[in-house]
Amino acid sequence: MSKKTPVTGKVLPPLDYLLAFEAAAKVQSFARASKVLNISETAISRKVRLLEQHYDVPLFVRGNRSVTLTQQGAILLATVEQSLDMMRDVSRDMLAKHRANTVTVAATNSVASLWLMPQLRKFNKSNGRIRISLVSSDSDAECLSEAMNLTILRGDGNWPGYEAQLLFGETVFPVCSPEYLKRNPLASDSAALPQMDLIEVTSSHAEWMTWRTWLGSNGVATSVMERAVAFNTYPLSVQAAVDGLGIALGWAHLVDPLLDSGALVRPAGDASVRTKSGYYLLKRPTHKAFPEQLIVEDWLLGLSAGRKRYT
Repeated sequence: MSKKTPVTGKVLPPLDYLLAFEAAAKVQSFARASKVLNISETAISRKVRLLEQHYDVPLFVRGNRSVTLTQQGAILLATVEQSLDMMRDVSRDMLAKHRANTVTVAATNSVASLWLMPQLRKFNKSNGRIRISLVSSDSDAECLSEAMNLTILRGDGNWPGYEAQLLFGETVFPVCSPEYLKRNPLASDSAALPQMDLIEVTSSHAEWMTWRTWLGSNGVATSVMERAVAFNTYPLSVQAAVDGLGIALGWAHLVDPLLDSGALVRPAGDASVRTKSGYYLLKRPTHKAFPEQLIVEDWLLGLSAGRKRYT
């Protein structure tokens, strides 16, 4: 039984040499191959020349404007083409599986930026193969579109056609920076809040709590209120409070990280308003969940289970 003579040194050439060779062989031109691979004709010629040096055989007969495979080149092309096609098929499958691993989660701007974003890095570190595509919008219609696998919205838990699981309730209280409270110590008295720099949010949702609603619920007269500034998104109002522009309404759980870090404080102490609304995780029972979606769903419910409790 014959034995193959052992080959010393590097047996396989670099992949880019083989790609240049394959492209040139198929179109029988270095110039046209350069357009196929979007690199210069000089680069194609150089890679083919290095491949010929690697095997120490001529692979092309070069003409003025075209090239023709030698016998050795034709033998090599048959194997290279088959091998590269197999690699392309495997790559396509892997990319398709990667796309399947993407879970699209829609949430309001406030939940996306203040609650989910601080948690994503930790999730990605523990679940490297799963990608979350986060859609941030205050449009309920966009959040509930067919493209979304999971959705987080504020409401009463009743969305026809959806299963809803409560993530956290709605407890609202004043928040400001420590520096603002130091400059305005009267802010610790709820009755004095109408005279403070109140940061408001202008929302298209009529049920969104305003300063007038919050103060009225705490028995504070609101005939005259100062207003430092108004924003059309909640995250901007929170950032304004962090920057010391005034006092914003803080939604429990959304501002918890900022309270924990000391960037925000509660000037009025435990004074708060608890509503009957909450933030819910929604999914369609008619859509079969895939494994990655279930992992993300369990993760979100786990965050909910470990949340701080407000009464």
